[in-house]
Amino acid sequence: MPKTLCATGVVIAALAGSLALPPAVSAQQQLLLPARPKAAAPRPAAAFTPRAAACHNGASFDKFLTELKQRAIAEGVSQRTVLEASPYLVYDQGIVNRDRGQRVFGQIFTEFAGRMAAPYRMQQGQAHIRTYAAAFARAEKEYGVPPAVIASFWGLESDFGANMGNLPTLRSLVSLAYDCRRSERFQNETIAALKIIDRGDLSPAEMVGSWAGELGQTQFLPTHYVTYAVDYDGDGRRNLLRSVPDVIGSTANYIATGLKWRRGEPWLEEVRLPQNFPWDQADLTIQLPRTKWAQLGVSYPDGRPLAKDDLPASVLLPMGRMGPAFLAYANFAAYTEWNNSLIYSTTAAYLATRIAGAPPMRRPAAAVAQLPFAEIKELQQLLVREGFDVGKVDGVLGQQSRSAVKAMQIKYGLPADSWPTAELLAKMRGPRVQAEPAPLRAAR
Repeated sequence: MPKTLCATGVVIAALAGSLALPPAVSAQQQLLLPARPKAAAPRPAAAFTPRAAACHNGASFDKFLTELKQRAIAEGVSQRTVLEASPYLVYDQGIVNRDRGQRVFGQIFTEFAGRMAAPYRMQQGQAHIRTYAAAFARAEKEYGVPPAVIASFWGLESDFGANMGNLPTLRSLVSLAYDCRRSERFQNETIAALKIIDRGDLSPAEMVGSWAGELGQTQFLPTHYVTYAVDYDGDGRRNLLRSVPDVIGSTANYIATGLKWRRGEPWLEEVRLPQNFPWDQADLTIQLPRTKWAQLGVSYPDGRPLAKDDLPASVLLPMGRMGPAFLAYANFAAYTEWNNSLIYSTTAAYLATRIAGAPPMRRPAAAVAQLPFAEIKELQQLLVREGFDVGKVDGVLGQQSRSAVKAMQIKYGLPADSWPTAELLAKMRGPRVQAEPAPLRAAR
């Protein structure tokens, strides 16, 4: 699901070394891995710090939980469900530590996509589409979402149900609800989880998932589970952990209804750009009809011309002008809404094209240089000094930072492809300030 709970924006910071993770580790987990807490003496499950209670007027966790339960009942959750869930509504400082200690591992797009959109995942996606053909066909007819699009998210989020997480969901949610960082959001998620129990979809014991409270084979947040989960196998429950038809139908419903998928339209296509392409036009905020891109020399990788129609699209360069190029259509917005990391969203869209039968993308002719994490952070600081709003200065280039990079590339006469380079950083640093000579002593 949309990883606004976990993701921190476009990830292009350098990865120090290769991540040797097994295939069952999801794409999201590769982008965002919790920092391992330092070893410490065991603490009581309900241990918390004064800072955690500050946003609740100093209330203890027990008092906070009592008020949260009252709010849930006021929103329609039965007292029976609250009582049934109570043994699972305990505070876990370890969950809060994970949330505060997230580390962003930024891989270059071709590395990440090469790992997560690997042929085995494409083949498994195609095999699952054949195995569950009836559910996929029904979902496409009802919601207009192609099977490959659903299968791509299914594979990336949990490797088709093999890796959904193993932590008690209610414990995770209520711990993050008490913590002050995103308290209101997780209070809403906790109440939504109680509503899932109340309507009979899952029991408290069945609610096991990721540390951030996401559930099921396509990792639904509880609020999205309540809103978009559908009963596709006819058993009266919406079980996104065990029922594949429910997973397929619910994922299609969310993509179509929540993410506004446009029936019958493409989402991503690889293209080839000419050397004289106006690089400042390669931006997700710029949409032109395909016929205009064709006039600018854009073609398919094999040289075939683009369709000359008015279908709007943007040129997407996840690694700048030296890396692969794509046309991103209106439906690509569904991917960036699902996960606001450009690397994840582009990988998910690319994997969907592969499952649908597209050939593998062209690899760059030479390695594409990228700035280390510390230098991206320095670049952000320099952009802020120039008056740009880049959001959080965190070494991760989101859309705001990319737009600012493009503006500075234009200022310095560099190819404006929004990809940060050592040349841009050097120009923004400016000439080194010479140390002033020590004042001469007055002659006696």
